[in-house]
Amino acid sequence: MNAVSSIAPDLGIQRLADFVADFALLIDERPVESALIARGGRLLADLVSHDDWLPQAYAEPDPERYRQYLLYLDPRARFSIVSFVWGRGQATPVHDHRTWGLIGVLRGAEFSERFFRDPEGAIRPAGPVRTVYPGEVEAVSPRLGDIHRVANAYDDRVSISIHVYGADIGKVERATYDRSGQEKPFVSGYYPLPVLIP
Repeated sequence: MNAVSSIAPDLGIQRLADFVADFALLIDERPVESALIARGGRLLADLVSHDDWLPQAYAEPDPERYRQYLLYLDPRARFSIVSFVWGRGQATPVHDHRTWGLIGVLRGAEFSERFFRDPEGAIRPAGPVRTVYPGEVEAVSPRLGDIHRVANAYDDRVSISIHVYGADIGKVERATYDRSGQEKPFVSGYYPLPVLIP
């Protein structure tokens, strides 16, 4: 049984099921990264322009830190889809991904700040902080620029974004960075709920 046919109709997530099917077809074509990000970004923008499909269990915030829920994992780990749920005023540290990624805001808004290494290895801002709104998508990758920090743009409400990565992102060894450029390895894992689409 494939991922799409295994979804019960009463879950109300057919939009996500359609997105999974379309994104899997795109991955099957093995496009170059620039084409993958352009075409995949359009698919994700369409998904996050509708806030009527994410079950509440996968949209619950935590009072202490953001949550990462696994929505779908490709059987060959070619891509994963997660929901990031930000409580009021929550933010990530400066971190990387070590694979391509697409980030689409579904609800609320996010502050996105990119960084680069200067010639001495320190981490410096790579431009102004951008506010990302529902329906908008950003991309990261080692080729495009992979170091950033994200925060809930609101201190009085939850924000949610949907992320698509070119790996099982919960198992990728990545790093956070201090301003000197010192790396601290981490593996993010997922909040312990069953995968939304098995």
